[in-house]
Amino acid sequence: MSEHERFEQLIAFLGSQLPGPVDQQEAGDGSMVFTGGAPAEVVVNLADASVIVSEYAGVWESPDRFVVRPRRVGMLKWRRLPETSMMNALSALIKGAREMRLSRYRPCTVCGTKHPPEALFGDDVCYSCEEPPHTVVH
Repeated sequence: MSEHERFEQLIAFLGSQLPGPVDQQEAGDGSMVFTGGAPAEVVVNLADASVIVSEYAGVWESPDRFVVRPRRVGMLKWRRLPETSMMNALSALIKGAREMRLSRYRPCTVCGTKHPPEALFGDDVCYSCEEPPHTVVH
C-alpha cells in the first residue's frame, strides 16, 4: 500500500473513531485538524509523518473570546508503524483523550446538568441558568 493510500486510510479511520460530529479542517502548515464531539472532546492533528491526539481544552481570554488550547495525550509516527499496530495505538489514544475530557465535566450547581468546564461560569453555573429569567409582560 502506498503512503498516499495509508494517509487516506488514516483520514477515514479518524472519521470513524472520533466522537461525532467530526469537523475536519486544513491547518496553515498543511496538516489536517480533526475535532470530534459536540461539545468538542478530542482534537487530532494529522501531518505527513505524525499524528497527534489531544484532549480538547481552552481558556477564556476575555468574556467573549475563548481560545482553544488542546492538551496533548500522545503522538505517533504513523509511517514507522505497521498498519494494525498504528490503528490500535491510535484508537487507544483517542479513547484516553475522550475519557480525560469527559472526566472534567462538572454539574451546574443550579440545574445539575453536566457541562464541560468552559461552559460553566462563576460558581459552576451554566449559561442557561446564569441568564436572567425572561419575563413576559401582558
